Amino acid sequence: MECIKNSHNAVIVLEIIEAIHQNAGYLSEIDGATGDGDHGINMNKGFMLAKERITADMSLSEAFKILGQTLVMDIGGSMGPIYGTFFSQFSKVTKGIENIIPETVLAALEASTEKLMELAGAKPGDKTLIDTIYPAKEAFKRALEGNKGYAEALQAMAAGAQAGKEHTKELVAKIGRAARLGERSKGFLDAGATSCCIILETMSGAMQRVIVNEQI
Repeated sequence: MECIKNSHNAVIVLEIIEAIHQNAGYLSEIDGATGDGDHGINMNKGFMLAKERITADMSLSEAFKILGQTLVMDIGGSMGPIYGTFFSQFSKVTKGIENIIPETVLAALEASTEKLMELAGAKPGDKTLIDTIYPAKEAFKRALEGNKGYAEALQAMAAGAQAGKEHTKELVAKIGRAARLGERSKGFLDAGATSCCIILETMSGAMQRVIVNEQI
């Protein structure tokens, strides 16, 4: 049975934090085209605060919980509660599960997507991070239904996230500050969709590196 150990796997979350840190300038640059230009700054602030509170020996679910709580309490704006909810759902779904199998990840993706759509009042096509996480979740689900292995399903998730992010260039923003631009928001990536893609692609790579084969 292919699985990811929950214990001592906070490294996955630490890799996500580092990816946001490395891309902070890029995210603010994208946000500057249609928004306030502070998306990367705010994300980096919250993620780096969480880094100070997470140690490598923590479980994956504990690290997800700390990151989620930190983002809600310390980022502010709209992205704090949104990404706080995202990571909190991953923590809740994986809590108490030692062997995280692909179906566990799918359950976490489904719970996160549902809660985010509820919280943001967004659906696919509104030019938000939903346009990244929804196709990523669907790609992961299709891979499992096609009897793909854990790594292949995670690769499919990353590819779905990337395709979804790129598709936001073709969309007109209907929610958030970019919505005031109307048709002029076309041709630009959505900053939230881009940060969500970075998170999911990094999660995919980090998880693939720690997959183990456990004897049932």
